[in-house]
Amino acid sequence: MNRYQQDIPGTAAELAPQTAVFERKHAALVLPGLTAGGAERVVNIIADVLDRRGWKISVICFAESDSPSYYGYSAGVDVIRLDLPPSRQSVLTRKISAIRRAMRLRRALDEAAPDVVVSFLTRTNILALLAGLGRQTPIIVSERNNPKEQSVGPLWSWLRARLYPRAFGLVTMTKGAMECFPPAMRPRQWVIPNPVLCFERRDTAPTADKQITAVGRLVPQKGFDLLLKAFAKVVGEFPEWNLVIWGKGPERSNLEDMALRLGLQDRVRFAGVSERPGGWVDHADIFVMSSRYEGWGNALAEALAAGIPAISFDCNWGPGEFIDQNVNGLLVPPEDIETLAENMRELMRDPELRNRLGNNARAIAEALSANSVVDAWEKVMQEARDSRTSPASRHTAPSGRIETIIPGC
Repeated sequence: MNRYQQDIPGTAAELAPQTAVFERKHAALVLPGLTAGGAERVVNIIADVLDRRGWKISVICFAESDSPSYYGYSAGVDVIRLDLPPSRQSVLTRKISAIRRAMRLRRALDEAAPDVVVSFLTRTNILALLAGLGRQTPIIVSERNNPKEQSVGPLWSWLRARLYPRAFGLVTMTKGAMECFPPAMRPRQWVIPNPVLCFERRDTAPTADKQITAVGRLVPQKGFDLLLKAFAKVVGEFPEWNLVIWGKGPERSNLEDMALRLGLQDRVRFAGVSERPGGWVDHADIFVMSSRYEGWGNALAEALAAGIPAISFDCNWGPGEFIDQNVNGLLVPPEDIETLAENMRELMRDPELRNRLGNNARAIAEALSANSVVDAWEKVMQEARDSRTSPASRHTAPSGRIETIIPGC
């Protein structure tokens, strides 16, 4: 049984009495922008669910004032754009820009006056903690990647080490990610996996062609170069199969050049960002995640929920948390191109195996539903909010215990 297929405490029914109060709870969720990223998707889910539960939600980001959101927010959610997006700048200009963003965020938080602040992604977490200096509002920070592999640079690392102890607590998606931080940097610590969205596949006209699908930002972390090399080893045996890579990023031209060198130019398509969230599931017959490292693996979880047979490198962290080998998917040793190619070959030639894995994979959608995961976030946010009436509780010594909100993380 998949480790997430078990009862989850803190259901919406149990939490209902907490929301039925006269004073409306107010949380500010802080993130860099409003693009199609994984953190943006999670913030969107948390905001919309808590809005329905009666919370007042302010989403604060550094995006341009006229920037659209890839994910649609409920009408009751207040989306605040600070009009200070990151840009390519000199080292000195970047430092000045970071100070401006922290000051602008401080003003926005003062104006919004939330009961609790939750920040997502390392640099934004640091800016949120800088903005909160001298204020009593509890700030929860959330790391969304593999801290061992993702470098944020020496200055940001120095700031993180000194500011994270000032946070109310730290949230990661896996226990492995949490353990990357020394106890002093996580006064309170919670592991909360991401919710899984179930995108229904739209009916499309059947075709003889089959499609291997991959999704992610076009950066070295996602390992699309490894996927291209693996696909090149099997493409000649399966003329009806093509590879489609969804996403955008700085590595696109390098990947296109590699596809050309490997003779894949007619068998690989770089499709950009799907017009609607999850639109990439419509034509996917196999999903492959070739990441060198991950924070979680949202697209992989979404493929499983959609019933798409999936293969993933067993990288840190995420895939091994919710794939049971040969039950609901296939795990491959990290960066092992030969084994990835062999697993792709096995799935491409065996429709019964594809059906079995895909059918079993759908269970993840219920185990990690949006409501269940937001229950966990609401519990943490309520704890932080309650600390406002008991300030002494905010300064307790770290216990060293990692609290897993949803069992099995």
